Amino acid sequence: MPRNIDQLRKQYNSSASEQRRHGPGGPRGGGPGMRGATGKPKDTKKTLSRLLGYVKGYTGRIIAVLLCMMLSTVTSLIGGYMLAPVINKLSETVAPDLAGNLSLLERAVGDKVSVLSRLVLGDDSVLPFISAAMMILAAVYIVGVATTYVQSRLMLTVTTGIVEKIRNDLFEKLQKLPVRYFDGHPTGEIMSRFTNDIDNIETMLSNSLTSLISGAVTLIGTLVFMITTSWILTLIVVAFFPVFAIGGAKIAGMSRKYYVSQQAALGAVNGYMEETVTGQKVIKVFNHEDECVEEFGLLNNDMRDKQFKAQFWGGVVGPIMGNTSQITLAVTIGVGGILMLGGLLGAGGLTVFSNYARQFSMPINQISQQMATVFAALAGAERVFEVMDTDPEAKDPDGAVDFGDMKGDVRLDDVTFGYVPGKTVLKHISLYAKPGQKIAFVGSTGAGKTTVTNLLNRFYDIDEGKITIDGVDIRDIKRDELRRNIAMVLQDTHLFTGTVMENIRYGRLDATDDEVIEAAKTASAHSFIMRLSDGYNTMLEGDGANLSQGQRQLLNIARAAISKAPILVLDEATSSVDTRTERHIEHGMDRLMKNRTTFVIAHRLSTVRNSNAIMVLEAGEIIERGSHEELLAMKGRYYELYTGKKELD
Repeated sequence: MPRNIDQLRKQYNSSASEQRRHGPGGPRGGGPGMRGATGKPKDTKKTLSRLLGYVKGYTGRIIAVLLCMMLSTVTSLIGGYMLAPVINKLSETVAPDLAGNLSLLERAVGDKVSVLSRLVLGDDSVLPFISAAMMILAAVYIVGVATTYVQSRLMLTVTTGIVEKIRNDLFEKLQKLPVRYFDGHPTGEIMSRFTNDIDNIETMLSNSLTSLISGAVTLIGTLVFMITTSWILTLIVVAFFPVFAIGGAKIAGMSRKYYVSQQAALGAVNGYMEETVTGQKVIKVFNHEDECVEEFGLLNNDMRDKQFKAQFWGGVVGPIMGNTSQITLAVTIGVGGILMLGGLLGAGGLTVFSNYARQFSMPINQISQQMATVFAALAGAERVFEVMDTDPEAKDPDGAVDFGDMKGDVRLDDVTFGYVPGKTVLKHISLYAKPGQKIAFVGSTGAGKTTVTNLLNRFYDIDEGKITIDGVDIRDIKRDELRRNIAMVLQDTHLFTGTVMENIRYGRLDATDDEVIEAAKTASAHSFIMRLSDGYNTMLEGDGANLSQGQRQLLNIARAAISKAPILVLDEATSSVDTRTERHIEHGMDRLMKNRTTFVIAHRLSTVRNSNAIMVLEAGEIIERGSHEELLAMKGRYYELYTGKKELD
């Protein structure tokens, strides 16, 4: 969290200058993401094809949605088109009557005949015609409303179904990915695939996709009805089409860039707020309140500037396109009036065409505004599919062993390994642990202690050498079976939302309540559990935030105890607790280690004194090995660490 205020100010100023030179997205080809993914996807065709694969199960509903969409659009256009004959009929009947008899109003009053009836009925009654037309219009619009409702309901079921399937596939794939993937990708980055990226896909499917299709259908249908009404006026409207298309695309593109910039700034502000809220104690201890206020001010100002531009360009699209539409409408009505005088167009035709001309620009504007959302969704889909395409853990080989009764005889024979090719972490490691023995690893940070246990669980596969359990190469053992026989208690505890009993039972889901309680007693956790408000039924939330670190670790030990695994790994299990709690935890671990092959990693050497063998690792090699007394007698590295003559790095 600590930052250099001058560096932050310089970064803010350089960001502003970059925007002035290159626009809000920075240099071409780069820029931060909006809601997890932005810009155009790398392979639009492939990503779109992949998304369409999820639509296959909803083909019938999609066809029904398209039909309803087309029918809804057509009914809307037909409704407007049917007004022309009504208006023409009224103008033909009423206008001559008014022009030919100036005393109509006086005579109507004298004869006690309503003016309205006279005007409407005239000499040639038009009431039946208008009534029939209104009934037809009502039926058309009812069909339009019904199809719109059906379309919305069907599309909602399709969208939610597709998004559910994508989320399930993504989560299922995550369970199959190796630990290497999670070690190399931040948790927040993985979580953004489930939230921001999939949300973008859902927005496109539920809103943008229907808007694009509806806009395209409306555009084509409007053009057809315009040509039918007056091809001359249609040419005038079409002449303005490039203005709508190019102008709308340009403005929408610029708006999208600024929204990208705004979201990046918003992410920076949110991230800084999270850091400062969670680190309040550190901030106050070192009196950094003023610096935090200044840093936040810079980030907040940056967001304000970008937010203003985003909102401005986002809001200017409507007025600009609307005014352009009004200009088109004015020219159309002017030319239409001339055509009326020449007898080439009726009053109804001009009225209807004016409505079509007004709404002709709407689909174009709608499509241009939705493209940014579509590209963001496709980019998000690409990120989701990137995870789905990641290679899972290798399948078990044919004939893999399914241990029925593992004893726990573990041997490492000349094992060499590196997380990154060309960078070796372990160098020719050889050791053995007989069933029931306790083997300890000590050494400096980064010496390779935890790596040994990662290899034992096959979280990573070795580069050279061999690891066997009961004489069988672990690469020939089914992964599920291997890990079922290895229990781990790590330095970082993790408890799930649920009861205490459910968290302990996580080690073996078929365990009975009595077995859970027995495991808790083995881990020295029973006494504190019974002091909780609801005992074993106490709900734990927030990773067990209502428990102390020591209590969480005891539940972790109980979880390992109930697994009944013959091999146990304790990785810095007591490093984050105080000495008194450590002794309490050690009593639980001593009972847990009984009759199990145990590997212990510890910086506190007092916890490894009773080990059958202690391995001292440095730079990926075992430089000393032996019992506690034997290593002290050597007066080597272990002696230095134990006596404090040389501290751990």
